Amino acid sequence: MKVTIIGSGYVGLVTGACLAELGNDMFCLDVDEEKIALLNDGGVPIYEPGLKDLIQRNREAGRLVFSTDVAAAVDHADVQFIAVGTPPDEDGSADLQYVLAAARNIGRHMTGFKIVVDKSTVPVGTGDRVAAAIREELAKRGLEDLQFSVVSNPEFLKEGAAVEDFMRPDRIVLGCNNDAAGRHAKAIMRALYAPFNRNHERTFYMDVRSAEFTKYAANSMLATRISFMNELANLADEVGADIELVRLGIGSDPRIGYSFLYAGAGYGGSCFPKDVQALMRTAAASGKPMRVLEAVEAVNDAQKRVLGDKVVRRFGEDLSGRTFAIWGLAFKPNTDDMREAPSRVLARDLVSRGASLRVHDPVAMQEARRALAQDLAGIEGGFDRVTFCDAQMETLDGADALAIVTEWKVFRSPDFAQIRRRLKTPVVFDGRNLYEPAAMQEAGIEYHAIGRPAAAA
Repeated sequence: MKVTIIGSGYVGLVTGACLAELGNDMFCLDVDEEKIALLNDGGVPIYEPGLKDLIQRNREAGRLVFSTDVAAAVDHADVQFIAVGTPPDEDGSADLQYVLAAARNIGRHMTGFKIVVDKSTVPVGTGDRVAAAIREELAKRGLEDLQFSVVSNPEFLKEGAAVEDFMRPDRIVLGCNNDAAGRHAKAIMRALYAPFNRNHERTFYMDVRSAEFTKYAANSMLATRISFMNELANLADEVGADIELVRLGIGSDPRIGYSFLYAGAGYGGSCFPKDVQALMRTAAASGKPMRVLEAVEAVNDAQKRVLGDKVVRRFGEDLSGRTFAIWGLAFKPNTDDMREAPSRVLARDLVSRGASLRVHDPVAMQEARRALAQDLAGIEGGFDRVTFCDAQMETLDGADALAIVTEWKVFRSPDFAQIRRRLKTPVVFDGRNLYEPAAMQEAGIEYHAIGRPAAAA
């Protein structure tokens, strides 16, 4: 099947490459000429395990094309995926300018029936706005009778496991209209996703608005679990309980389960913060404020400062002359995404108190340089006090303590004797609860985790 992807960012690239892998003829469009040039030269603008090989293999097979030619993209296929960014606006609502611009481009160039698939994460009602934008452009061309149908097909991809999530989805959500055009679109989309349903049906069919709502509801539910566990962890610190034991106790209940029950330094990335805010704005505009989500967001904002607060309690408010090592900068493992990363908050908190930093991330160093240069620009000499270390253990040299912010697998079983030897004082602040307090004490390392008893050296 011929398919066009409008937007060659994270979602667009994964969608395009994975559908090409199934034998489809994919045309990926982007207005960013540098990005398209990079992709055509064999590069990939994002880090995602398995994606580069997938793109290379399907480019060589002729099933995956990258271009900036809008007219050619619209002409290429009857199925047009919109996978552009929906960044948060100033009030936290989703900025739909890129989605609507893509819709208008389809309306300007289409000459026959099109299925317009909203793959971007968009608020409830966006399908209607996309349809209106297309109709407006068709009217300008005197083609009011030209038919199309808007479908909602939200993505459920986890950064760091996106290729696996796409190729082995736990569910596919398709929102289609119930008119003749919508039923035709549903049949085409059913055929496109048929390879994923061979063992059992994974597709949930619903109306467009319900599909749009499903994406926000899913991410907001997961964010709620994270913030609730973080609140429990902070209380466990106060009352002397161990949140890891609590997690095991409540997760064994099948009504609760173990997923997203890990306490830590807060969530970040491009999805949870943005989607929680967008759903809250939708609710407020409907006169139905979501008080639970307001608390979820507030808890998460505060949680990103918990690790810094622990450092301050241990070393004092004035950190001048102190140096701290940080392992993990990306918001989660297996990605270089620094958006809303807890490490950025910790870095600002420590540097603003006079500290110097030695930092390392297995993948996100380049993105971290850009992010921290921006974050620390308002602090005199701030960015100059950050040293980026290529080697994990190198960060410890001359540091007063180590803070772990991202749970990369390579951090799970380090040489604790070497940590103790390299640090000026053997102190570890673990924002992801990677280690056992008793084992750290036995190793001679003072250990501070999230919601777990501290261990003395």
